[in-house]
Formats: sequence, C-alpha cells, structure tokens
Amino acid sequence: MSNPDIKLAKFAGFCYGVKRAVETAIKLKKENPDKNIYILGELIHNTDVINELEKMGIKTINEIPEQGDGICIVRSHGAAPEIFEQIKNAGFELVDLTCPDVKKVQQRAVELAKNDYFVVIVGKSNHPEVMAIKANADLYSDKVVVAASIEELAPYEAEIKSHRRVGVVVQTTQMVSSLNLIVNYLNTIAKEVLIYNTICQSTAMRQKEAKELAKESDLMIVVGSKKSANTSHLAEILKACTKTVHIENDTELNTELLEGVKSIGITAGASTPQKIIDKVIDKIQKGK
Repeated sequence: MSNPDIKLAKFAGFCYGVKRAVETAIKLKKENPDKNIYILGELIHNTDVINELEKMGIKTINEIPEQGDGICIVRSHGAAPEIFEQIKNAGFELVDLTCPDVKKVQQRAVELAKNDYFVVIVGKSNHPEVMAIKANADLYSDKVVVAASIEELAPYEAEIKSHRRVGVVVQTTQMVSSLNLIVNYLNTIAKEVLIYNTICQSTAMRQKEAKELAKESDLMIVVGSKKSANTSHLAEILKACTKTVHIENDTELNTELLEGVKSIGITAGASTPQKIIDKVIDKIQKGK
C-alpha cells in the first residue's frame, strides 16, 4: 500500500483553556508535594490525561467530602456558585481553573438574567459547562432555559412570546449551525432578541479549518474522547463533508479503512494530547 498524503490541522489538540488547566494542576502538585490535590470531576475529557494525573497523585473526585484537606480544583468547565461554597466550607484551599472563555459566558448569562431577559443557553443540558452557566444565571432569574435544538425550545414558545425580550448565550464548544437555527426561530416569536455568540475562538477556528481540510481529503480522522463535546461536534460537521471516522486513540484506528485512500486529514479535539495524535499518524504511516 502506498503511503497516503497526511495533513494535520494546525488547530488540533489542546486549546488554551485545557493547556492552562493541565499545566496548573501539575505545577500545584510539584509546588505542594505533601498536600492532597483533588479535582472535582474530570479535569478534561481525556482518560489518558486523567490517568497520568492520578499517577502524579492528583486525584479526581466526584463528590465534595464534608471534611477536606489540601487543594481542590474547579475544572475548566466551571461549576455552580454553591459548589465553590461547599469546597471552601469543607476546608479545602480552592483553585479555580474555569476557562476564561467559559467565565465570559457565565457573566453574559448573569447580565441578561439581571436585566430581565428570558435567557436561552444554546447547548447540551447535561454538559458540565452548561450546568454551571445555568446555575449562575438561575441566581438572578427563574426564566433561564437550555436548548440544543428548536424542538427543545418549542415548549417555551408561549412564555417567550409573552416575555418579549430574549437573551441568548452559547456553550463555548457548540456548532454555529445550532446557534443559527435557534436564533432564526426566536426571531419569529420574540419582539427583541439579544445574541452573544460565545462560541470560543478556538472552537470556531478548529471547525472552520477542519472543513477546509475535509474538502481536499478522501478521509478525515477526528481524534479525541467520545465524551468531549467539541470533538463530537467536529466529527458531526465533517461527516457532512467527506468520509469521517472519530477515534479516541490509535488502538481504535482500523487500518483497513486506509486501503486506496490517497489523502487523509487529521484533526483533534481541544482535550486531545499531542502524543495521542502522534501515535495515530505513526500508525497510518506504518499502515498496520
């Protein structure tokens, strides 16, 4: 089999927020070798990274104990205000590693809630980032809803019509197409729609570049966790452009897919480490 032409997207792998979170967690452990270091929830959606952090003694916890000792990290997705209080009340030293882009969405949602807008958060209701955005806005208004599609927003139509003013924010890793569909729908039922496109720059550039790469590739490979929203959205977008596979790492790559393929484009989610991407490229080049 002749080696296919491989092109790796420039915006592939760790984004700024993820890089900052991982590097800060490691630095905290090095500077405080005798302290317990905990992360509330998975720091990023990548099992390999979580396992590496565990080996360094940085533990992932899913519940805040009544009594804590050491440092507890709030991950890049952010958390509800009451979670911050619980961490402090348990006796932990709190380190907030919420991504600055996510913080901006929370602030926008709070502004809208305070100014009596009916707040629509475009995103997946069970995603930790979205849950934290909603929890922040909920403190100031009881008119805050989450929707990833028109179908999810439709039950609130009468309420939106009577409220007249609607404010929109978006999960940082959402697709622009989802935002556009919801905004177009809202424009038909609300008197005033104020939109903050809070999709982060990294996500927007990653999606745009991957689409360009897909135009000149027989096969697109998206590398990253199935739990990662931005990675799954990448795969979804690219499947509409060309043949696309979404794999977590090199072990999931079926080399039979490469038969007769002349050009391969590779991109990766914001929580995918470079070495996982490198292993995928290596496996393609070896063809086995």
